[in-house]
Amino acid sequence: MTDKTAANAALMRLMKQYGGIFLSLIVLCVIFSVMNPRFMSLANFLNVLQQVAVIAIAAFGMTWVILLGEIDLSIGSIIALAGMVAAQCFAFGLGFLPTFALTLLAGALLGSVNGVLTAKFLLPSFIVTVATMGIYRGLVSLPTNGAPAMITEPTWTAIGTQSFIGIPIVIWFVAVLFLFNHILLSKTKFGRRAYLTGGNREAALYSGINVDRLKIIIFMISGVMAAISGVLLSSRLFSAQTNAGMSYELDAIAAAVLGGTSLAGGVGTMVGTLIGALIIGVLNNGMNMMSVPYFYQLIVKGLVILIAVGLDVRSKRARQ
Repeated sequence: MTDKTAANAALMRLMKQYGGIFLSLIVLCVIFSVMNPRFMSLANFLNVLQQVAVIAIAAFGMTWVILLGEIDLSIGSIIALAGMVAAQCFAFGLGFLPTFALTLLAGALLGSVNGVLTAKFLLPSFIVTVATMGIYRGLVSLPTNGAPAMITEPTWTAIGTQSFIGIPIVIWFVAVLFLFNHILLSKTKFGRRAYLTGGNREAALYSGINVDRLKIIIFMISGVMAAISGVLLSSRLFSAQTNAGMSYELDAIAAAVLGGTSLAGGVGTMVGTLIGALIIGVLNNGMNMMSVPYFYQLIVKGLVILIAVGLDVRSKRARQ
């Protein structure tokens, strides 16, 4: 009886925490399936998951940054630059594993630049990442003078096009990285330090946490997650595109905030971010299937972000 009571209490906590956003996801699916019966097909369901993969992984990194009360607007540019790094590595004759490692290293270095400028030079992360967003986007075009760079490495392109035991490889990437980030955030000392620092920086300092180092590491995590998103996107496109990842930072922010991550810091979960990413993916896919013009899609997603921020402000006032 005790175990049953504990299970019921845990279920109630989950429903209270994620019930609203999960219900929103279901309502969106029902609306789009009524408007277009093909929306609920298995093929389209897998297509949505593959489209969500790039956003979800970038949003995992964004969640860490927002938990600190910071922001990272450069992840879309890092996604594009990671693809270009991979393309140039293959052009120089490197194999899959060295290229993959160098691509992730590039993401970590780009993220660390944001972290150092924010933590050590005390510059606002918004200003820093607006600047690096432009710098990194410019670096993407340097090797090819703005032209796409083709990627023909079979193992690389297989990531975005092949399946493993019937499930697309990109979905396996999302599952593994979700588990990694979820466990790191909710089950480790590092995650507790991130929550404490985002919720009360002074308390974190008094408790002996090296806040600057924590901030740099978290921006590096954001850079690595964006680089992995760049791997998936370039593998699907068979190329590195100079305009890849455009506005993905907004989708990542929307996914995190929709999932309950507070822009004020100190509140958020990877589970909520994953559900938020699914909502963004369903919106994108559903509007594309309905042939909604792109500029209307931008309006809808902008409204979604405003609603999410409004709910965040309201919940913050309620907590206070």
